[in-house]
Amino acid sequence: MSAGAVVMMIVAMVVVWGGLLAAILKLRGHTEEY
Repeated sequence: MSAGAVVMMIVAMVVVWGGLLAAILKLRGHTEEY
C-alpha cells in the first residue's frame, strides 16, 4: 500500500474507534435506565 493509503486507513480507524469510545463513555455517563 502507498503511504497515502496507510494514512487514510489510520485516520478512518481513529474516527471509527474514537466515535465508538465516545458513544460508550456518553452512554456510561447516563445512570438512568432506558
